[in-house]
Amino acid sequence: MYLALKEMARSKVRFGLLVAAIALLVFLILFQQSLQNGLITGFIGAIRNQNSPVLVYSVDGQRVIQGSVLTPDLEAAARGVDGVGEVGRIGQGTFTALPTAERLGGASETFDTSVIGYDLGEDGRGLGSPTSLSAGRYPAADNEAVASSSDQASGFDLGDTIRILPGDEVITIVGLADDAQLNVTPTLFASYTTYEAAVASANPDARGLLPNVLAMAPAEGTTPEQLVANVNAASPDLDALTRADAEANTPGVSQVRQSFQLIFLLYGLVVPCVTGLFFLIVTFQKANTLTLLRAVGAPSSRLVGSLLAQVALILGSGIALGALLYYPISQQRLGGIQLRFETSAAIFWAVLLLVLGVGSALLAARRVLAIDPIEATTGAGVGR
Repeated sequence: MYLALKEMARSKVRFGLLVAAIALLVFLILFQQSLQNGLITGFIGAIRNQNSPVLVYSVDGQRVIQGSVLTPDLEAAARGVDGVGEVGRIGQGTFTALPTAERLGGASETFDTSVIGYDLGEDGRGLGSPTSLSAGRYPAADNEAVASSSDQASGFDLGDTIRILPGDEVITIVGLADDAQLNVTPTLFASYTTYEAAVASANPDARGLLPNVLAMAPAEGTTPEQLVANVNAASPDLDALTRADAEANTPGVSQVRQSFQLIFLLYGLVVPCVTGLFFLIVTFQKANTLTLLRAVGAPSSRLVGSLLAQVALILGSGIALGALLYYPISQQRLGGIQLRFETSAAIFWAVLLLVLGVGSALLAARRVLAIDPIEATTGAGVGR
């Protein structure tokens, strides 16, 4: 350790630049990780964090809530299968909405807003409602809604009112739920009747509104997977999915994950390559010094230990600095995406990069182990 610290103290600029490079890479990795999770949550958070174990789409809807339409025949077929416990309707539409909070001066800009209508049940927690609330209460009547907490600053906070345009349909926000957006837009969970009124407000000519999706809970003794199989067997035009599958198979989600995974793979390759190449070059540059140390009796294990200590210190410092740089950024919103500092992701990448970095530095350690002390008398070194 003494040799490692002594050399680093003498070459502050060289080692400092490497620490800065690793910190920048870690910063970018954590930013991309948070961006990926925030983007996916913004797309399907309302599906992931609703309480229905099974969602039933029409096949033509291609697993998009707004694109799915269940005719009376399909709805009857789904309701009549074995293993069905509770069933509720879900309707979803995207509307132009105008928040009119007093704290915003009575008016603000308009937003494309998703309204999800569900059968409230006795306590507002009918199938399709948010799993839990971060503030307020569930809707108890029509024209009340739960909003996503990430949209509070835009006029979707407790007590705020939202007007659906064109028309005069007004919805009051009575509750907030975390990570409950759909399609990266402000999202409201309201009664099915409120959803129907919103559709009529935006399009007075709309008639015979049909549910987009059925929310189902299996009867006692039936698993969600069994219920899914029963519904799908009832009609080739029905597409039942468990909540997890509905989330994962929403169009666009897998493509987003694959794109970011490719980016993460490249990051995972860059850090060990940079670290290994740096220490390999440094080892060659100090070949004569290492040869002399071996000639005067310094064991290979001490020299290798010094090298690996430098790698661990530099990687550790770079990872810590990168995380510190990212932390203030992680508290911000990027467009409609809420960034977060994800401790589990930071730990995962820290361990992975340390392992890969130390592993890549073993190439330089092999050169140290290959030093022959007798070469000190011939002027040869590591590079021979």
